[in-house]
Amino acid sequence: MSFGIGWYQGPRPALCELFLLADDSVAQVDATIEHGRVLVATDDDGALLGHLQLIAHPDGTHEIASLAVVERCRGQGIGRALVERALEACRDDDVAIVSVRTGMADVGNLRFYQRLGFRAASIERDAFTPARGYPPGLEADGIPLLDAITFTIDLDAQAGRSRSPR
Repeated sequence: MSFGIGWYQGPRPALCELFLLADDSVAQVDATIEHGRVLVATDDDGALLGHLQLIAHPDGTHEIASLAVVERCRGQGIGRALVERALEACRDDDVAIVSVRTGMADVGNLRFYQRLGFRAASIERDAFTPARGYPPGLEADGIPLLDAITFTIDLDAQAGRSRSPR
């Protein structure tokens, strides 16, 4: 399958279904969909195949806040291509640290991000609760989805650079 990747310029509500593939909380999606920049993967006809939301933080780090690929297209390298393009944009912008947060129970996501060079940074207990807008009883890979793990990648270290402290 061929696909292209580019920065999305249209209205964000048009991406809501993709965002809901990445996050089970409508409240969380509603609260964050307008933040940052969004990359999209499209087929030759312009149909949306996936997205990645990249948010810059005041401390200079960037966060992959949302990533999803439509089910019929998973396993074809689209997610990897989206992340690699986002990391390329961060390098171009002289960003050193990029983070991503995902569910501890989602074994596929844990494997995916580590294969891309991300390393575990912290765990947040009870991140996916009804109090935060998530439906009760969520599971991933047959494991209750409760805790979140944050991964980071140090783009300077990957490139063999070091920064002086600010």
